[in-house]
Amino acid sequence: MLFMVISGLATGTAFGFVCQRGRFCVTSAFRDLYLAKDSKMFIAFLIAITVQSIGLFTLSALNVAKIPTEPFPWLGVITGGFIFGLGMVYSGGCAAGTYYRAAEGLIGSITALITFMISAAVMKFGLLSQFTGEVLSVGYAKTTIYQTFSLSPWILVSILILVTGYLVWNYRKKEKKLYIPEMVPQRKGLNHLLFEKRWHPFITGILIGVIALAAWPLSLVTGRVGGLGITTPSANLVVFLVSGNYSVLNWPVFLVLGILVGAFAAAKLSGEFKFRTPDTKTMVHSLEGGVLMGVGASLAGGCSIGNGLVASAYLSWQGWIAIPSMILGTWAASYLIIIRPMRHPQITTPHQTQTSASN
Repeated sequence: MLFMVISGLATGTAFGFVCQRGRFCVTSAFRDLYLAKDSKMFIAFLIAITVQSIGLFTLSALNVAKIPTEPFPWLGVITGGFIFGLGMVYSGGCAAGTYYRAAEGLIGSITALITFMISAAVMKFGLLSQFTGEVLSVGYAKTTIYQTFSLSPWILVSILILVTGYLVWNYRKKEKKLYIPEMVPQRKGLNHLLFEKRWHPFITGILIGVIALAAWPLSLVTGRVGGLGITTPSANLVVFLVSGNYSVLNWPVFLVLGILVGAFAAAKLSGEFKFRTPDTKTMVHSLEGGVLMGVGASLAGGCSIGNGLVASAYLSWQGWIAIPSMILGTWAASYLIIIRPMRHPQITTPHQTQTSASN
């Protein structure tokens, strides 16, 4: 029990710290491809997946980690992923982004986090749990892509390395031509590097990948097969608060609690913690986005972390179908609340100011 608490909190703290300081959010990774034609954060996302994938199959070969073998619930992943993508834009952040922005003091993100947790609990363990189970029961027996095509997973890992490597090389080549001014440093040494200097997204991606990889063997010691996860432990936390049932306090629950701790520490030490209250319309968007994320992640069997970052790393159909589904949802919401009002000024659809400021 003690190891579960300490390792879960430590992993979550590291993850929350890196997410906050590196501004790692899947929402911006997907949305910027459409709005700004900028692939920087998306490449960072792929780096995190690639690092984790290399390490995971290595650990699996050494019997230090196990690959999940659950069927691919294609109906839930496609529909839920799209709904979750919508929710990310409305709430102003993905599951991890909402956690770390809530820890920064953004009231809108705190609202989105609360509604995300409650709606996930309702979908997984409450009134709509039977409906969720029926959607997730529509599945495909083969869990991974390499099982379907009878391939060695290392063939697909190699392709992932080549694609990600090319994208990094190509982006860095273009980036060298850009001049990005930085403010005069006010801190020195490690203090400057950790809490003042802007972290490059690719470095952040590597760190996220390493932390995501560490989650596999650490949680396996407690009897759990899996890596990082946010939706189910968030729902479990609600169940615990309502029922007092200590049996739901597993490794991932302490992980999500650690995310808040790490993100708060990073925000406080960097001078970025401040309670900020948005306008009423933005609060409504935050509430709606949180609900959409909770519903979508529950139907999809995972969020931007569980499906997008983790399931993709072990080359599952669930991960690699969830990603385009979430991207389409993100783009649809971006059009509805950003592009469409710009093209038709008479249509007033608010968008969170915290989204553009934080991402």
